[in-house]
Amino acid sequence: MLKTMRNIGIMAHIDAGKTTTTERILYYTGKSHRIGEVDDGEAIMDWMEQEQERGITIQSAATTTYWKRNGQQFQINIIDTPGHVDFTAEVERSLRVLDGAVAIFDAVRGVEPQTETVWRQAERYNVPCIGYVNKMDRVGADFFQVLEDVQAKLGAKTVALQIPIGKESTFEGIIDLVEMRELRWDAATDGETIIPSPIADERVALAAEWREKLIDTLSAFSEGITDKYLAGEEIEPELIRKELRQAVLNRSLLPMFAGASRRNIAVQPVIDAVVDFLPAPDEVAPAAGHHLKKEEDVLVPCDPNGLPLGLVFKIQNDREAGSLCYVRMYSGALKPGTAIFNVGKKKRERANRILRMHSNKSEPMDELSAGDIGVIIGMKLAQTGDTIGSEGWPVVLEKMDFPEPVISVSIEPRTMSEMDKLREILGLLSKEDPTFTTKDNPETGQLIISGMGELHLDVLVTRIIKEYNLNAKVGNPQVTYRESITRTVEHEEQFSKLMAGKENAATLRFKVEPLPSGSGNSYTNAVKQRDVPEQIFEAVERGVGGAFSSGIVLGYPCIDVGVTLTGLEYSELTGTEFAYEACANRGVYEACREGAPILLEPIMAVDLVSPKEFVGDVMSLITQRGGQVLSMDSKIGSDEVKALAPMAKMFGFMTSLRSVSQGRATFTMLFSRFEKKSER
Repeated sequence: MLKTMRNIGIMAHIDAGKTTTTERILYYTGKSHRIGEVDDGEAIMDWMEQEQERGITIQSAATTTYWKRNGQQFQINIIDTPGHVDFTAEVERSLRVLDGAVAIFDAVRGVEPQTETVWRQAERYNVPCIGYVNKMDRVGADFFQVLEDVQAKLGAKTVALQIPIGKESTFEGIIDLVEMRELRWDAATDGETIIPSPIADERVALAAEWREKLIDTLSAFSEGITDKYLAGEEIEPELIRKELRQAVLNRSLLPMFAGASRRNIAVQPVIDAVVDFLPAPDEVAPAAGHHLKKEEDVLVPCDPNGLPLGLVFKIQNDREAGSLCYVRMYSGALKPGTAIFNVGKKKRERANRILRMHSNKSEPMDELSAGDIGVIIGMKLAQTGDTIGSEGWPVVLEKMDFPEPVISVSIEPRTMSEMDKLREILGLLSKEDPTFTTKDNPETGQLIISGMGELHLDVLVTRIIKEYNLNAKVGNPQVTYRESITRTVEHEEQFSKLMAGKENAATLRFKVEPLPSGSGNSYTNAVKQRDVPEQIFEAVERGVGGAFSSGIVLGYPCIDVGVTLTGLEYSELTGTEFAYEACANRGVYEACREGAPILLEPIMAVDLVSPKEFVGDVMSLITQRGGQVLSMDSKIGSDEVKALAPMAKMFGFMTSLRSVSQGRATFTMLFSRFEKKSER
């Protein structure tokens, strides 16, 4: 039943309590029989050994649980996503396939850097959200300040559905503004027993004030509520929920809840809110796709009776089962043992088994139907972002965009006999993680791995050593630079080569031009010649793509370069795909060398949180490393500093930061942009 299904994600900055909250949801819905704690290394959703050791989420974990609401059983598919910026790809691909999300905010710190990143990702995929302010029992917790912070930094219109009773050490429960009652949680039953009571006299005025704000905010979206309000009639909780649901589905409002997950306070209302306000799979906009044969964009409605169509959003390697392909079905249904068509790769595969995952455990499914999320075993060629369906309806779903890796290290096995095994392992890991890449350095012969940050690469190297039992040596981190051009060039390239007694010849004309920063590369074919086979144009495009990745002067990949094919000469006798691909590759390379090439370095957005007494030292530390302080924001007991700094100068920054702040300052670093390398 689509109406009773919810696909949700839990998203937030690192340490806001995503996994802790998910563990409570699993406990209260009866999926687990005890509460797993992140701090003890026993969280069910953090099943990887490294997640338990480090106390952070590295891989998004999927699970399915069930919740009764108003006498109806609801199926909730949950994906617990990482909060650390190095694992942003895990968040990106999870949000791509979710219908709704719970955004968790730290009651002390409010909106943190990674919160802004995941919020922008949710906006890009138009994911409706509800907000949960966690850690209300911490010193410095302020629910109302967080509401203002969310409005100011995320631009979301917040509406409080609860207000806390007490705060910090006196936090004991919440006032439900919809039902107008107080709720407390019994510690003796791990918060399973909820104790409702009338609103205490000393809190009636505050509750009435916030109830008024709730009705006032909602009346802007609902004529029914406005009419009742003006007539002075009682507004029923059902009407409030109904109108609020509509506003959430349109992303017009962000309902806010308060609680303390670690102390088992106020998690159940969040589960109710998931059911009440977040969409069923058939309530979100149809998925966007492109019909390959008709060459037109199409919309894919969520229909279990339609033709099968799904998106592979994650690959996980299992030693016994092989590739586990996490699939979100958008249309139709798949049964175990049936043939599947990989639309983008134009290859047939087989779904040997279909499983429903619960973290790293699983149970078999009879079928995977539209709106649902499951794991298919048996597909060998599938990669993250692939569309699977049927040959009769070749529709490709919109691909996911992943950020470029910005940091590299060399890696080699202890003995050369293990090199093939290392390459095989790296292949498996890069298939799992689109932001992890490997390549050979042609000058030094070294094997280079690249990722999103020091922690990202550290986690992957530890996996190679511990999971795959391969002792590898790793070099010092190196920055991944880029190359670009600064002026427009028009260029003609001729290619001719005799191979096996046959001449291979091609002539191409190009225009290469610099594009605005952050545009990426583009290739445009401005030649329309009917006598030229399509394969020739495809070969030219391959050649241009190869030139982009092989660099201009120093061999770093090109960015922000636009290439337009302006002319092409073709002869049936000598024009081969090989000739045109080689000609395009060489032509773009030569044209870029004439275009005043420059070297670009990655610039990182750095967010630092420091106690007030150390903030001067922290700011001078960032300027010593070539950083530029953009702003400083005062919060209770600490200051938040935003800065930009070159990646090359930020290695080992954590050690320096700890020493100047007695270990009390923290920072997060996010790739911002590439800019011309300065001569400092």
